[in-house]
Formats: sequence, C-alpha cells, structure tokens
Amino acid sequence: MSVLIVTSLGDIVVDLFTDKCPLTCKNFLKLCKIKYYHGCLFHTVQKDFTAQTGDPTGTGSGGDSVYKFLYGDQARFFGDEIHHDIKHSKTGTVAMASAGENLNASQFYFTLRDDLDYLDGKHTVFGEVAEGLETLTRINEAYVDEKSRPYKNIRIKHTHILDDPFDDPPQLSELIPGASPEGKPKDEVDDDVRLEDDWVPMDEQLGASELEEVLRAKDAHSRAVVLESIGDIPDAEIKPPENVLFVCKLNPVTEDEDLHTIFSRFGTVVSAEVIRDYKTGDSLCYAFIEFETNEACEQAYFKMDNALIDDRRIHVDFSQSVAKLWSQYRRKDQQKVKEEVVLNVVLLITLLRIVLRDPQPSCKILNIF
Repeated sequence: MSVLIVTSLGDIVVDLFTDKCPLTCKNFLKLCKIKYYHGCLFHTVQKDFTAQTGDPTGTGSGGDSVYKFLYGDQARFFGDEIHHDIKHSKTGTVAMASAGENLNASQFYFTLRDDLDYLDGKHTVFGEVAEGLETLTRINEAYVDEKSRPYKNIRIKHTHILDDPFDDPPQLSELIPGASPEGKPKDEVDDDVRLEDDWVPMDEQLGASELEEVLRAKDAHSRAVVLESIGDIPDAEIKPPENVLFVCKLNPVTEDEDLHTIFSRFGTVVSAEVIRDYKTGDSLCYAFIEFETNEACEQAYFKMDNALIDDRRIHVDFSQSVAKLWSQYRRKDQQKVKEEVVLNVVLLITLLRIVLRDPQPSCKILNIF
C-alpha cells in the first residue's frame, strides 16, 4: 500500500506497513484523502537525522488526527503501534512524530541517514520510502536556522493515494474538498520571514549574458547612489542627455566655432564647447556638442568617430556627463527656497497684524499653529 507525496523539491513514494500499523496507516491515508497535508511545511530539518512535517500551523506544535474530524476533540490523538522488529535502520524510514506516549496526530518524519537506533521503540514506524531518496537528499542539504527551520520553505504540494485497503468512514466524504488546496494552509503561523518554496534565484532564471547585464545595471546604480551621496551628481536616477556628444583627442588649436561649423551638417547644434583649464584657458582637448535632436546626435556619432579635424583623429562617443543638468536642479532648489521665504513672510505679516490689533495676542497666535 503506497502514497505519492509531491514536495517542492521532488516526489516521494512511501510504502505503508498496513498489516502491522493499521491505525496509523489508516490515519495517514485518510488525512491524505481529505488533502490535510497540502501546503504543509517541512518545519524542522535536522541534517543527517530527520525531516519533520505534517503540521498545518508550521510550528511543530499543531496537527490533528483524522479521528478527531470523525469522532470529536477527544479523539485528536491515537495510540502507538510500536514493533521492536521495525527499526530506524535505513534512510527513508517514515514514522509518527508524537508529542509523547500515545500522542500521535498528523505529524510525521523521514529519517535522513541509516542506523538511527536512538529512535527505536519511541515512535511508531509505519512506512518507508520506495522511490525518491534523491528528494530526501535535497531536503537534507537545505540551509536552516538555529531552530532547524529551512530558510527557504519546503512544502508538501500534493498527496496522491496509490492504494488504500481501508474503507472510508461515512463521514469522510463530507471532509474531502472539491479541489486541491493551493499555497499555504490557512492555519499556518507567519512568525518568521522565509523565502517561499517557488522562489528561484536570479542566476537560475536568466542566461549568462542576461545575468551579466542585470549585474552591470545594479553596479551602475550603486555607483550612482554613492556619487549622489557625495554631491557629484544631483540625483542617483539621473540619466545623461541623449542629444549630447563627447569629443576627445582634439587639437589644442580647435575652437568652439570650428566644432559648431563641422557638426552642423548633421543637424542644428545648440552648443559646441571646448573644455578649457579654468586658470590658463588652454584647451583640455575634449568638448561637448549638444544637438537639437537625438537623431542628429546619432548621425554625428556614426559619421564622425575617427574623423580628421585640424590634423587630429578625434574620438566621438555619447556623453556620460550630467554637468549641464545641475542648473535644472539648482533652479528647482532656488524655487523651493523662494516659496519657503514667501510663506514665512506671509506668516510674519499675519502675526504682526494680530499684535497690532490686540495688545495681548498670545492665544490667537497659538491658534495659528
């Protein structure tokens, strides 16, 4: 008799010991049938020891047997079915995670290595993994916190009964949902932030070239934030103008007018400025050309790189400078200062009027605020 358990890390097929543990196996099969385990977390994973699940609250302290649903609260727990000839001798042993003697409900565990004889005689062993040991290996390798809870949730997605020798009690049909529940159980306690089971790392979602592009963009943004914080650029989200070209390797004798004339054949040039030493006025051999349109700027970029001007092979690229945009931000700051000054003046005039009309204006002044 067997059950297929679909987890977020792979499938597990469990063969049940229905002859030796009928009470436990019936509980497990009927809980699977009413979809009780759907969405349950593997809330405790102890490396090379056990992986525990079956609690809809995800805390390790909840869970009910199917007998509670059939016969009432007094039947929440059921008794042990411990056989000393059934041991925790190999990886994939399936047993009830009881809260004490004869306190079995819904929680169960898988062993993650051989020869866990420490657990023999303490818990009801009711099955073993027939297929899916590689899934247990993946669960065993999960990163966990100090409480042995995985940082990335591992859930039971579905349970499928492959063979059930037990007849369904008449009340059971009322407990079977019309559709399989999705997501996490409604009773799950959200006490810790965890990565959900369907989270996929970025390096597994993107190809090598796409990942490199995303990382470059993130690196550029980080650098921009640093430049903003030290005052080199007005805003981290600012972008260089698309209608400005950067020209370098100029001859020191080349003037603004020369560049304006040469680049005007591609479209209207708004400005052509050779950058000079602020003390000596000597050319620093590079310049910025601002066009009226982006199209003119693009044409100049493709045509003028490596062109000859005043016996020098120039290099042309799109500008990465945002220096010209500083003025726009300064104007915004100045406007904000003017508005604050006007507001303060209006407030001062209002206070003066109150004082002039009333020699004791303290209450009225306080009312303004």
